[in-house]
Amino acid sequence: MSKRQKAKLSRGIQYAVLVVIAIIIALVADWPTFIDTFGRFDIAVGMFPDVITGALKNTVVFTVLGFALGLAIALVVALMRLSSVGVYRWLATIYIEFFRGLPALVVFLVMGFGLPVAFPGFILPQLVIIMIALGLVSSAYMAETIRAGIQAVPKGQIEAARSLGMSSSRAMFTIVLPQAMRIILPPLTNELILLTKDSSLAYILGSSVDGRELAALGRAEIVNTANLTPFIVIAVCYLIITVPLSYLSRVLEKKYGSADSGVK
Repeated sequence: MSKRQKAKLSRGIQYAVLVVIAIIIALVADWPTFIDTFGRFDIAVGMFPDVITGALKNTVVFTVLGFALGLAIALVVALMRLSSVGVYRWLATIYIEFFRGLPALVVFLVMGFGLPVAFPGFILPQLVIIMIALGLVSSAYMAETIRAGIQAVPKGQIEAARSLGMSSSRAMFTIVLPQAMRIILPPLTNELILLTKDSSLAYILGSSVDGRELAALGRAEIVNTANLTPFIVIAVCYLIITVPLSYLSRVLEKKYGSADSGVK
């Protein structure tokens, strides 16, 4: 048998396996019950347009604000990680390892319920609490991504800048960081996708009707309707956000290449 025939036979077997699995699923599943539980069209339609104008909008706002704060913190931590001062490097390492080791749920619980206990009378708006929690969750990973991006820029670039009389800080901000940001755009886009999903943890803090994000709205609708169709609607809304971001990430990766990044 030639290589082409073997490859053709291999593809045929793989297609056959997929067809068999699909047939088994189609025959074994209780489709009427499944559709009645997850696919009630009337319940799905009843969630519009509030799910778009309220929950989806809030999810995007929480994610964008958390990402912006996380990126700002990550830049400072990454520069501390690369500092020649040992104390800065240790502090940055402790920060990164601490927040990479904590589940996002714990960060939300501490920010939402721990801070009011630790600082009585000092009450932050819920939007600020969510933004800080998301910023802390994402900053540790983005700090490692930025550090890798900076280290990927050839040393000759900063040496050339210094030979022209630039200070080290000016060379960093005008020569190195712009090049590093182009390198790390794909992993940063991936981090934005992860943060979009982490924003669903905001539901544990409770919120007003106007402040609900997708997970909170889905939970409320499930309680009201005693049906799981809102889960499907919420899942579709998350895909509306994350699929274009995934496509953007692939485009950026193809254009700029990928940098070594912190791994979750």
